[in-house]
Amino acid sequence: MLVAAAVCPAPPLLVPEVAAGAAAELDGARTACSDALAVLAASRPGLLVVVGAASSDDQVGPYPQGSRGGFHGFGVDSGVRLGEGVRPGDGVRSGEEPDAGTRPLPPALAVGAWLLDHARWGAAPVEGLAVAHSLETGEALRAGRDLAAREDRVALLVMGDGSACRTLKAPGYLDERAGAFDTAAAAALATADTAALAGLDVTLAAELQAAGRAPWQVLAGAAEGAGLDGRLLYEDAPYGVGYFVAAWS
Repeated sequence: MLVAAAVCPAPPLLVPEVAAGAAAELDGARTACSDALAVLAASRPGLLVVVGAASSDDQVGPYPQGSRGGFHGFGVDSGVRLGEGVRPGDGVRSGEEPDAGTRPLPPALAVGAWLLDHARWGAAPVEGLAVAHSLETGEALRAGRDLAAREDRVALLVMGDGSACRTLKAPGYLDERAGAFDTAAAAALATADTAALAGLDVTLAAELQAAGRAPWQVLAGAAEGAGLDGRLLYEDAPYGVGYFVAAWS
C-alpha cells in the first residue's frame, strides 16, 4: 500500500556540479525536494521506488538497488548509485561499468538517486522504475497499482517535469497551451487528486514535452484508495520548463 510520495523535477541542473555557476537558481527547488524527502522518511516505508521517464526505449524497466548512473554527458565526472547510502563524490564515477546484470540509470533516475544521496537516505531499500514517455494512461495506472501492492508500506519518489514550452527560450519553444496544462498538473499534485492526474491528456503532454505525465500517472495508480493528502511545496518555470515539488502523505 502506498503510504507517501514525493514529486520532484528531474533536470540534471538540480545537481549543483552540473549547474555550476547557475546552481543558485534552483536552490529553492532543492530545498523543497529535501522537505519532500523528509516526508517520505517520516512515513517509515518498507520499500521506496524511484519512478521517472526513460530517455530511450532500452532504458525502460526496473532498476535494482545499487544501479549506477552519472552526469558525464554534462561535463561532470562523479556519479551516483541508487540506494545503499552512497554519498555524492565518494568514489563512484560516471565512467565505471555498472554492476553485473544492471544498466546505467537514465537521467531522471540518476537525479532521483542524487537527491536521495544528498539527503543521506537510509529509511528503506530503494529500487527504480523507468517508464516510457509514450506509456498509455491505463498501463501507467496498472504499473502504479502493482508498485503499491509490493509491500505493506510503499513510498514513491516520482521524478518528472511539466511542459517544456512556457517561454520563447524554452526547449520546446512557446506554446500557449503550456500554462493551462501546468496549472492543471500543479493543482492535481497539490491536492493528491488521482483522477485529475489520470485525466492528463497523453497527446497534449507529448506535444508540450511534459516528461512528468507518465510518472505522475503511475503515482495516480499507486495512490488509488490510499486516502493521501497533498501539498505543493514548489512551483516555478525556470528555463521555460514547469517544475513542481509536492509531498503526499
